[in-house]
Amino acid sequence: MLGKLLIRYLRPYWLLLIGVVVFQAAQSIASLLLPGLNADIIDKGVAVGDTGFILSTGGIMLAITLAQIICSVVAVYFGARAAMAFGRDLRGAIFTRVGEFSEREVSTFGAASLITRTTNDVQQVQMLVLITCTILVSTPILSIGGVIAALGEDITLSWILVVAVPVLLLAVGLIIWRAVPYFRKMQTRIDAVNRVLREQLTGIRVIRAFVRERTEIDRFGVANDELTDTALRAGRLFALMFPVVMLVLNVSSVAVLWFGAFRIEDGGMQIGSLFAFLSYLIQILMAVMMATFMLILLPRATVSANRIGEVLDTEPSVEPPANPVTELHGGELELRGASFHYPGAEQPVLTDITFTARPGQTTAIIGSTGSGKTTLVNLLPRLFDVTDGAVLVGGVDVRELDPDVLWNSMSLVPQKPYLFSGTVASNLRYGKPDATDEELWAALEVAQARDFVEAMPDGLEAPIAQGGTNVSGGQRQRLAIARALVKRAQITIYDDSFSALDTATDARLRAALAREFADVTTIVVAQRVSTILNADQIIVLEHGRIVGRGTHQELLASSTEYAEIVESQLSIEEAA
Repeated sequence: MLGKLLIRYLRPYWLLLIGVVVFQAAQSIASLLLPGLNADIIDKGVAVGDTGFILSTGGIMLAITLAQIICSVVAVYFGARAAMAFGRDLRGAIFTRVGEFSEREVSTFGAASLITRTTNDVQQVQMLVLITCTILVSTPILSIGGVIAALGEDITLSWILVVAVPVLLLAVGLIIWRAVPYFRKMQTRIDAVNRVLREQLTGIRVIRAFVRERTEIDRFGVANDELTDTALRAGRLFALMFPVVMLVLNVSSVAVLWFGAFRIEDGGMQIGSLFAFLSYLIQILMAVMMATFMLILLPRATVSANRIGEVLDTEPSVEPPANPVTELHGGELELRGASFHYPGAEQPVLTDITFTARPGQTTAIIGSTGSGKTTLVNLLPRLFDVTDGAVLVGGVDVRELDPDVLWNSMSLVPQKPYLFSGTVASNLRYGKPDATDEELWAALEVAQARDFVEAMPDGLEAPIAQGGTNVSGGQRQRLAIARALVKRAQITIYDDSFSALDTATDARLRAALAREFADVTTIVVAQRVSTILNADQIIVLEHGRIVGRGTHQELLASSTEYAEIVESQLSIEEAA
């Protein structure tokens, strides 16, 4: 999977990668020239007292060093540009794929894991790309070129290379082999830390209300300790790597000096050649050591790439049609024998749901907790696909509609209203970016939110915190309703959206909706009977089936389940 990601997302930046190769190769070749020139200075300049040779050769070395620095800087710049662009594109691809997921795929991965995969996992692969661009080209050139150059200086000492390099590779390979399982665990435990932290931040009010701070601190501590323990185990293994490399390097250097001294004493080698051989040996081992830094990142990047690949390779269960219908005629909404069950579930959540909601009418859905109301609402904008039957909008099956056309035809006020960080205006324009201020105030008027928005110091430009945490629950609910009204879609769905409102505000809001949005197909999911008394038709759900259908008065006479709900909430006079 790692190779597949690298090929796919680095392909657009092949010119930058070619630049990396060219400049890294030039920098490496320059590094290989310096020890030989240094040996000439010692043997042909210092040994015979030729100052002119020393100065001229030193000038050449200085020029090569400057060229080496320039090539190195340019190569790192090109590599960084390619790596950062790679990370940007990969994050964008994950975000786009997650945006295509239905509720089923999001629930399967979990929000915390998807965030980790988009941030931490991408960062691991991106860092590997950066290090690879810096090291991958220079390492083989320095290693192979260093061996050839060292043999050219003295072939007798080559046995040191034959021993040192395999020993170093074997030691590093063993360390990395032991570390791979820990890196796999580490990414999973980062998910766990993110999940616990996300739950605690989202549910802070519940935690404080039930005085569970100590329990949550302990729960986070367990997840944090598990991550720390795994990281320490991997860290201890890699802590061995640098000492092992330095041990091999130092022992090899001592061996070169020791045996090289005998070669010089016998007259088989000059002093400059000895220093050149030692320099090449150090370059070879340092190249191997730099490669180990890349290998340190490789196991973790491989695990991260696999996790990213799982997201990118997961096909959404709600697939766009091959030949989508791009036009809608009318806002009539119809369910024909619609059924739905979750994968692996023994019983369906919804069974044989059939009804029609027409423009200008209000269709209410009511039922006990767990009767399937929210699942039914999720089928309408195609957050899930029915497992049997069909959902039709304007006479067209939603599975044949262009997703953008379907979603543009609907406005949804969710059960838990969510506002985005920004301003009141930016939230209200979420479904209609070109809406005028007059349209915003009109929607706020209908949603019974104009008074408190006008009371804010900045009015429409008043800041809204993430999630709308700086406004009350009722205000957040009314702003979410106003956001849906600004869009003026053909179908508006209220998923238990009036529960946070007092009875008087609820009544005024419904009266304004009936007056200003009389031509809209309205779907209202409610727990409160008073909210749906005047609905044109009421659908009563029980255990995922329709057990009653009609107006309020008709259901009082024909549906025992509806009558029980009414009796639990209203007096006889109110019900009548």
